[in-house]
Amino acid sequence: MGKISPVSAKYIVHANIDIEGVVDRPDVIGAIFGQTEGLLGSELELRELQRSGRIGRIEVDTETKSGKTKGSIVIPSSLDKAETAIVGAALEIIQRIGPCNAKIEVDKIEDVRISKRTFVIDRAKILLRQMMDTVMPDSQELSDEVAYSVRVMEIQDYGKSRLPAGPAIEDSDEILVVEGRADVLNLLKHGFKNAIAMNGTSVPQEIIDLGGRKIITAFVDGDRGGDLIIEELMGVTEVDFVVKAPDGKEVEELTKKEIHKALRSKTSAEQIKLEVKEKKSSDKSSKPQRSSSRPHPHTSTEPVVAEKQATISEDEKQAFGEMLEDLIGTRGAYVLDDKLNILGKVPISELQSTLKSLNTGVHAVVFDGVIDSELLGISEKANVNFLVGMDNKVKSKSSRVLQLTVDDF
Repeated sequence: MGKISPVSAKYIVHANIDIEGVVDRPDVIGAIFGQTEGLLGSELELRELQRSGRIGRIEVDTETKSGKTKGSIVIPSSLDKAETAIVGAALEIIQRIGPCNAKIEVDKIEDVRISKRTFVIDRAKILLRQMMDTVMPDSQELSDEVAYSVRVMEIQDYGKSRLPAGPAIEDSDEILVVEGRADVLNLLKHGFKNAIAMNGTSVPQEIIDLGGRKIITAFVDGDRGGDLIIEELMGVTEVDFVVKAPDGKEVEELTKKEIHKALRSKTSAEQIKLEVKEKKSSDKSSKPQRSSSRPHPHTSTEPVVAEKQATISEDEKQAFGEMLEDLIGTRGAYVLDDKLNILGKVPISELQSTLKSLNTGVHAVVFDGVIDSELLGISEKANVNFLVGMDNKVKSKSSRVLQLTVDDF
């Protein structure tokens, strides 16, 4: 009898049976062994393969309805791909089971190792997360944690408005004005004790008073809100210097290195005021003037509209899903035209150079990898409509290229 179970098999053959009559499961198994005997040679004889443990127990599930029998056949295999495919194809030559006409069709051959690998990866992530949560910290982490706790304890409330501030506000000739308590805590963590928070967009009286007797450096987030706070501060108190966090980042999430780099590149308030004045003057002069004359026939009066993102049909979605499943574990990529024909299959290490060389004519790319901003930019230049990958690192979905991952199928 079979020594191999579906759990230890490399492949599993799934087939459907359709019989014009009523038969039992032993009749189906008997037909499989009997009608394939001698067909594939001695090395692929099903009985011998079962004895040696390379083919497992053949499972047959049948259901009789209206005088006809339908069901499924499952055959676990530890043979290689080609031999397993031959065994699966051999099932389809069976045309009679008992006295009845029958048809057997192989639905798919499942690679069990893919599902096992997926389980291993998911489980490894959980184990790594648990280990990182419970592992004993090294001496550097311990010292950093103690130092951070001490510095956090140093935060104090300043003035009647109880503004979060470092302990060196009164002793320092120069102070850093930030947006909130979290910014003060982060600066304290990295050794800056002369920071004070506004706690909102309106400027408290305490900061206005400090501006009259100390050197004020406004340290704000790298976004539009930071610009508004700088404008508000310079309108009500004396600001000497302005420092902005890198674009898209907040002061509370900066590292020590980023803080030092930002402070070294601080800009004088006078220069900021001059830039704002020039910008307003430029904006005013660039406003279109009213004219009674008709527009030039070659000049569009319509606003420029960004290209619309591609839309996907159900047929395309199904095709992409099947191709993505086919590519799992291959580290390869399919390059498709607008009729979903495969123009070529390339390793993902060569995908970017391939898109650059093709430049046009590529409708979609399906690949066993992660979509990133660099690949997305190259795809936009190559007029690709769809990028289909295993995962997506690009946060913005404003691109004209529609990005899909396994979660979308």
